[in-house]
Amino acid sequence: MENNMFFGLHPVEELIRAGKEIEKIFVQSGLRSPQISEIVHYARTNNIPVQYVPIEKLNRLTRKNHQGVVAFVCPISYQLIEEVIPMVYDEGRMPFVVILDRVTDVRNFGAIARTCYAAGVDAIVIPSRGSALINGDAMKTSAGALSRINVCRVDNVKDAIDFMKSSGLKVISISEKGRKNIWESDMKVPLAIMMGSEEDGISEAYLKRSDEHLLIPMPGDIDSLNVSVATGIVCFEVVRQRL
Repeated sequence: MENNMFFGLHPVEELIRAGKEIEKIFVQSGLRSPQISEIVHYARTNNIPVQYVPIEKLNRLTRKNHQGVVAFVCPISYQLIEEVIPMVYDEGRMPFVVILDRVTDVRNFGAIARTCYAAGVDAIVIPSRGSALINGDAMKTSAGALSRINVCRVDNVKDAIDFMKSSGLKVISISEKGRKNIWESDMKVPLAIMMGSEEDGISEAYLKRSDEHLLIPMPGDIDSLNVSVATGIVCFEVVRQRL
């Protein structure tokens, strides 16, 4: 069992009472009880993602008696993007943010965090639902970066994008369908770059809110890159321009 995974009604209730920062709670589909209802109510009140899953998924997570509920404690403390950006401005710097739209692979997420920290990114913004768990694998792949970089979990990515734009950031989406390449964009400004999911890229609603839609030039006979690799290329184009 991962050291950030807890299962069973009583252990999960104890997590809640202790005020631990909970990453996500899995609840067995169709299961009803007063204790389950109390756990779900607390989670929703405190913006903790709850996902109803088949019992088979819980059984894959642990072979012990999970009683229909498994919770993951987050090994980091989330920050508020509404606090990070003003702080960066107060320090006399131009904000540099990376938005991840439903990146679900924990190793991709850990590698992206490592790259972002090396490139001087001020914050990584992720949605509260449909994003990779920050677990032991993610922490290990990040080589410690997830303990150092600001990670901001938001309920509504569109609202977060609107806040960043109102704070003076240019929001750039990156995909193979971009209208011009990354070398043609001015990145020497307050900036947020958005990367899409491994499955279907960036959501259309977020693309519409972007100031620019860019692509990474690829002369080879491949039309897309791993999201971690693509994020690294774009982050260090920002570094190159700003240096």
